[in-house]
Amino acid sequence: MFTTAAVATNVCALPVGTVLDKYGPRVSGIVGSIFLAIGSLLLAFSAQLPFDAYIPGYVFLALGGPFVFISSFQLSNTFPRHSGLILALLTGAFDSSSAIFLFYRLIYTTTNGAFTPQKLFLIYLVVPIFILMVQISIMPSNSYKSLGELLARADDSSNDIQPSDADIEDQAQVDQLREGRRRHREGVVTEVTSLLGKNGEDNKQKDEERKNETSGVWGVLHGQTALQQIKSPWFILITLFTVVQMTRINYFVATIRPQYEFMLKDSKLAQQVNNVFDVALPVGGVLSIPFIGLILDNTSTIFVLSLLVVTATTIGILGLLPYTWAAYANIVIFVLYRPLYYTAVSDYAAKVFGFHTFGKVYGLIICLAGLLNFSQSALDALTHKAFDRDPMPVNVLLLVVALVVGLALVIYVWRKSRSIEREELEEEAEEAEEMVMPVASDTP
Repeated sequence: MFTTAAVATNVCALPVGTVLDKYGPRVSGIVGSIFLAIGSLLLAFSAQLPFDAYIPGYVFLALGGPFVFISSFQLSNTFPRHSGLILALLTGAFDSSSAIFLFYRLIYTTTNGAFTPQKLFLIYLVVPIFILMVQISIMPSNSYKSLGELLARADDSSNDIQPSDADIEDQAQVDQLREGRRRHREGVVTEVTSLLGKNGEDNKQKDEERKNETSGVWGVLHGQTALQQIKSPWFILITLFTVVQMTRINYFVATIRPQYEFMLKDSKLAQQVNNVFDVALPVGGVLSIPFIGLILDNTSTIFVLSLLVVTATTIGILGLLPYTWAAYANIVIFVLYRPLYYTAVSDYAAKVFGFHTFGKVYGLIICLAGLLNFSQSALDALTHKAFDRDPMPVNVLLLVVALVVGLALVIYVWRKSRSIEREELEEEAEEAEEMVMPVASDTP
C-alpha cells in the first residue's frame, strides 16, 4: 500500500499543477479537502463495506495531500524576504505528518486496540473540514505574486491582447475589453504605490533584488512558456536528480528494517533502529525548519544544490557500513536531509521557472519521479532474488547514479550562474554613465 500511495501522491502532482495554474489555489485546496474526506470515510467504514476499502482509502488520502500542499507554495510570496523559511515550514509540516500514524500506533497499543481505526479516521475528518472552511473564508483565490512579478506583468502592454479576442466579431467590444485590461494593469501599479508609498515600493523591490542576486539564477526562465522551460537543461537535470533522489528516499523508508537485519545480522537490533527511525522522521522534519529557511534565504542556489549532493553522498556511504553507529548516523542525517531536499526542489522551481508556470512544471517533475518510483518493486525483487537479500549492490548502484546526476546538475548550474553574473556586469558597464575627468588648467 505504501508504494501505491507514494506513487499516487507523486503522479497526481501534474494534474494538481494544471488545476492550480488554471483555477487557482482555492479550487485546488477544496478538491484536496474532498479527497481527504473520502479517504477518511473509506478507511473509517472499511469493515462495513462489501469490498476492500483500505487501498482506495489510502490512495484518496495520498491524492488529497498534494492538492492542499502544492497549492500552498505560493504563500511564500506573501513575505518574499522569508520565502525560504515559509517553504521550509510548509515542507516540514508535510514531512512530519507521518507522526499522526506514529502517535496512533502508540495509542492503539496502549489501549489494547480500544481506540480503533474507525475512531481515528472519524476524528481525522476535522482536517478536511477545517481546510474547506479556510479555503472558502480566508485563503486567496489566486496565487500570490512577488512585487517584481506583479509590476513586470503590469508594465507589459502585451497582456492587453488575449487570444480569446479573435472569437469576438464586434470590434468595438474587443476595443472595450482591451481598454479595461489596460486600466486594470495601470491600476495595479497605482494601488501598489499608494499602499507601500514610493519609498516603500523601492525598498521592497531592493529587498527582492538583493535576494534574487543571492540566488544567482533567479528569473533565468521567467516569462517563457511551460513547453520552452520543459525542453531546457534546467528542467531535464533537476528532473533526473529528483527521480533518483526520490527513488532512494522512498526505497530506504520502505526497506530500512530488512536492510539492517541483513547488515547488522541481528533482527532485534534492526527493530530498534527501525523504531528510532519512525520517531526521528517526523521530528527531523520539524527541527530542520529554521535551518532550511536560513539556508534558502541567505545562500545561492548552487550552494544549496552542492549541499544536497554532498549530503546525499554521505547518506549513501553510511548506508553501506554494517555498523550500529553508522545506522544511527545515517538516520540522523537522512531525516534532516529529506525535508531540505523537498524544499530545495520547490525553491529551485520557483526561482528558475517562476510561479506563472509553477504548477505545470513542478507538477511534471514530481509526476515523472512518481512514475519511476515503481522501480522500487524491481529494486526490492533484485535485492531478494539476485543478491540473496544483500542490499549493498542496489545501494551502491543508487549512490553512483545519484552522484553522477548530482554533479552534472551542479556543474551546469554553476556554469550558467557564472555566465549570468558576467552578462549582468557587462550590462551594468554599458548602462553606466560616462564620467568626465576634470582637466587641470595652467594658471599664469
